[in-house]
Amino acid sequence: MKYVLVSGGVISGVGKHVSSIKIDPYLNVDAGTMNPKEHGEVFVLSDGGEVDLDLGNYERYLNITLTRDNNITTGKIYDQVIKRERRGDYLGKTVQVVPHITDAIQDWIERVARVPVDDSGEEPDVCIIELGGTVGDLESGPFVEALTQLKLRAGKDDFLQVHVSYVPVINGEQKTKPTQQAIKEVRRAGFFPDLIACRCEIDLEPAAINKIARFCQVNLEQVIVVKNMPSTYQVPMLLEQQGLIPLLRKILALDNFTISDALEKKGRATWAQWNRLTAVNLVPDLVTIALVGKYIELHDSYLSVVKSLEHSAMRCGRKLAIRWVDAEHLEEKTRLVDPAKFHTAWTEVCTAHGVLVPGGFGQRGTEGMIQAVKWARENKKPYLGVCLGMQVAVIEYARHVCGISDATSGEFNGTAANKLIIHMAEIDKETMGATMRLGLHPTLFQSGSEWSRLRALYAGKDEIHERHRHRYEVNPDFVEKLEQGGLSFTGKDDLGVRMEVIEIKDHPWFVGVQFHPEYLSRVLDPSRPYLGFIAACSGQLDNITAEYKNGSAANGNGHIVNGNSGLF
Repeated sequence: MKYVLVSGGVISGVGKHVSSIKIDPYLNVDAGTMNPKEHGEVFVLSDGGEVDLDLGNYERYLNITLTRDNNITTGKIYDQVIKRERRGDYLGKTVQVVPHITDAIQDWIERVARVPVDDSGEEPDVCIIELGGTVGDLESGPFVEALTQLKLRAGKDDFLQVHVSYVPVINGEQKTKPTQQAIKEVRRAGFFPDLIACRCEIDLEPAAINKIARFCQVNLEQVIVVKNMPSTYQVPMLLEQQGLIPLLRKILALDNFTISDALEKKGRATWAQWNRLTAVNLVPDLVTIALVGKYIELHDSYLSVVKSLEHSAMRCGRKLAIRWVDAEHLEEKTRLVDPAKFHTAWTEVCTAHGVLVPGGFGQRGTEGMIQAVKWARENKKPYLGVCLGMQVAVIEYARHVCGISDATSGEFNGTAANKLIIHMAEIDKETMGATMRLGLHPTLFQSGSEWSRLRALYAGKDEIHERHRHRYEVNPDFVEKLEQGGLSFTGKDDLGVRMEVIEIKDHPWFVGVQFHPEYLSRVLDPSRPYLGFIAACSGQLDNITAEYKNGSAANGNGHIVNGNSGLF
């Protein structure tokens, strides 16, 4: 096993897109209870693990399927060690950070690194580890110590460290001192980076590169410039141009690997396709989407949604423009206190090519979402509702088409008479962590849904698998009345009792899904609900549907079964 460690200095979160293990030095066992407005999106894996949003980047970029064990937190490690101590596994010894915590970290990494992550079923050859936070922080200490020991365990040619550091521009001058200090700090901690990845807004000047190399005691070729690009998907090409591949081959002795002709051919084809798709960022044609949400202050709250829209826009040859609309600004109460915000928000919705309402929790902003749904439905604008976005679409339809004027959700009003959305009976109402319906579950398209626009994008299959994260569902007591009113429940769960997909037949694209299709979207294999939505917004739905329906679309089976095509 070869290990690539990516650490950060100066500031955290400066663009380290890596796989396949992420270390988060916080005490939470997982990310499930974290506020998305502070921490960003909670990403859900197929096994139901609620993890850091970076694992979504790993899966999207590398087309792999990870597990909850690929996200290591301080809480998980300490919980494991304490349970061992309670069982008597340490034979009465004093349990300490060194060696017990550090050994547990190393054992965890070595175990998880060998778990197959694609449909080949083969053990990986390389494990890339991202150490979250900033080296030197108190909470990172045990992980730093464990990783320095892991380097000794791995041995020569089997461990490479990339340290990511930010190079600021102050008064027009690129300042290298923070990077020099960061490298001194990580060396003091026991790390000796093989490569220094310099994050910067623009190309580094030769003088800056020379200074970093000289004062950090590395060769010029070991300083990699990671400047801002028009799209993050173009960063791999930027790294290739700087000779990263020969460096990796040399430091990790990758020439000793034997790669089959078939695997090499697949890799070259993938790289060519990646280059073609990412080139669409240069096209002038825009597709504008009004994203009506409740956590829009931090765009990372909807990171997977944004990435899914980007994947689909690239597939349709369009440049994506997202209009971030605070759902509360669409409500009557905002018109009364701040008319400018109200009219601006509605202008964004009404002039966009399509309307998207993503997932979320709680009542705040939901009346604005319902009004956005109503506008999209009545004006034949493409609409996509995800999780909460599907639930508010059901409520809107019940109120304004089926005559149930007081229709609501049990999440908004637990004592209401007409709760169109109810709490799932088996879900724990007391404990918050990991108690939702989580992970990969089947959805079956129903008899009579052959007309379904969404089903056609899944190549007309009867059954699909998508990831879920919700506590509430459509009340089955109202399904018959809604269907009589024209709302079609084209997809249900494998027992036929949970509503998974809604569609309106006489609408260009009105789709709501209870699952979160954004979790399975890939750069080279876009999520079907998002792809159909973008295609409808850009006037290409018929052409895109024809490609997927007859199986001619590249990687067209990405979400039909549990797994992925292992392109990398």
